[in-house]
Amino acid sequence: MPLLEIAQTRRYVSAMIRVEDTTARRIDQYAAFTKATADEVVDKALAYVFAKDKDFQEFLESPQAASVPQSLRVRLHGQNDSASASEPSNGSASTAKSSEAAHDSRPRS
Repeated sequence: MPLLEIAQTRRYVSAMIRVEDTTARRIDQYAAFTKATADEVVDKALAYVFAKDKDFQEFLESPQAASVPQSLRVRLHGQNDSASASEPSNGSASTAKSSEAAHDSRPRS
């Protein structure tokens, strides 16, 4: 038995999503309640839903699941916000980013 227990590192990516303001507040509240980060709350909540949804599990076994177009804006850690970021092909990412910046009321540091 090894002296050190080394946890497997997980591969995380950054993804930009929009949620309703009430959902964002609930995520923060749940994170405080569980002493976790908002990222962990969202990640674990989605993993829970994906595992519990039997219809979704059946969909994952279908050929359709392999050909779903990417709509989530994903950025691997270490990438900057330039053209190396993966964006949906419909061009909605630039519109969403500028819209979010205009409506973002969080204080800047």
